[in-house]
Amino acid sequence: MKREQWGSRAGFVLAAVGSAIGLGNIWRFPYMAYENGGGAFFIPYLIAMLTAGIPFMILEFTMGHKFRGSAPKTLAKINSKFEWLGWFQVMIAAVIGVYYVAIIGWAISYTGLAVTQGWGSDPNAYFFGEYLQLGGDNSPSKLGGIQWHIAIPMIAAWAITFSAIYSGVKGGIERAGKIMMPILFIMVLALIGRMVFLPGAVDGLNYLFQPDFSKLTDPSVWSAAYGQMFFTLSVGFAIMLAYSSYLPEKSDISNNALMTVLINCGFSILAGVLIFSVLGYMAQEQAKPLTDVVSAGVGLAFVTIPAAINLLPAPYILGPLFFLALVVAGLSSHISILEAVTSAFMDKLKWSRKKAASIVCGVGLLVSLSFATNGGLLLLDLVDYFINNLALLTSCLIELLLVGWLFKIADIRQHANDISDFSIGIWFELCIRFITPIMIAIILGNKIVDTLNEGYGGYAMSDLLLLGWGLLALMLVIAITVNAKKTKEA
Repeated sequence: MKREQWGSRAGFVLAAVGSAIGLGNIWRFPYMAYENGGGAFFIPYLIAMLTAGIPFMILEFTMGHKFRGSAPKTLAKINSKFEWLGWFQVMIAAVIGVYYVAIIGWAISYTGLAVTQGWGSDPNAYFFGEYLQLGGDNSPSKLGGIQWHIAIPMIAAWAITFSAIYSGVKGGIERAGKIMMPILFIMVLALIGRMVFLPGAVDGLNYLFQPDFSKLTDPSVWSAAYGQMFFTLSVGFAIMLAYSSYLPEKSDISNNALMTVLINCGFSILAGVLIFSVLGYMAQEQAKPLTDVVSAGVGLAFVTIPAAINLLPAPYILGPLFFLALVVAGLSSHISILEAVTSAFMDKLKWSRKKAASIVCGVGLLVSLSFATNGGLLLLDLVDYFINNLALLTSCLIELLLVGWLFKIADIRQHANDISDFSIGIWFELCIRFITPIMIAIILGNKIVDTLNEGYGGYAMSDLLLLGWGLLALMLVIAITVNAKKTKEA
């Protein structure tokens, strides 16, 4: 069976960029920069991009192109004992796919609410109270009932993802990327064009870009920069291996990887400009210091931004535009996450694309409804922490050690150089074998020690054991079990 292919280079790059650019760029990056030295954060971020982001992206694009398979198939071809790692990466993608869709669902709801500022004058109380219906007795293991006003937008998001994957690489995923990515950039640029001229916006930007160079001696800032780089690029959890396996024989791998990383990191900085212009304006309007109006994570997108929209001129235009941008960024990533899972089952069980897409998205939809409950946010927070901080970094580390030390990394470099416009030198091997694994090992070691000593988020130990460590153990067991099953012959 001939493998599907991308129709054009632009189609592939836009799809890869669509995967890399997600909700994390819009709400995670600006906050990370703000917390870690403002303008000074761009120095470790740039170094992380050069030593980890670009080499890792070239590595995954080359592996996918050379071995022509999803993550399990590609890793099995590198070393037959490591197919389980590919399945562990597919499990990471599957888990992210089922909770990420909840946030897309919230963004869809908020696109409608933004037309009339339906969140009222206290967006914080509205989001946690009226919208999520989060009760005082809810916990990650005590979810309460399904909230249909959250579940229905989630089902709509699943329908869009399913139709893109069901329609195939060229007809579905590539077309979605070509439509979604330009729309996303146009919307964000339009928003920036308005926001930077608001009174107080310049103060916000000064705050974001004002360098605090004393932070550069703080190891946690470097750790945050590398962590953000892995988080934002979609490397290490099966997506880029699957996407690059559909590249035509003649593909300029190194250039494609470079463009994907640069566009993604550039978009993160644009998002920072957008968010901090708004926060500067908000601080001036409310006569508060800027530090009092910033909040991390989900709160930034669904509490701070709605509060800012209430203050904006023409909120009924700018509000829906912002949340629509969040929806588009989320959907383009969600499609890539589910494609990584679907392609793995197609390769292993020889299912047709239509069958694999129907089963993967159908099961995913049912599981994701647990995040549309009263305690859904708490469950999402806990699962996201364990997946992004522990599972994903572990998977990246093992992949780098496997390829860098057990397999001839020179072969990968040679393959990339044979088909690329510019050659990659010895720095590529140095980064893959030494710099990146050492950084990941340090970050991961710290995370594991912190989690064991302090837990996370004040959640009960039983929840951490069951839904955190237990989930990781279950993913590993599933990966090893699926790995043991013989691949069906076509």
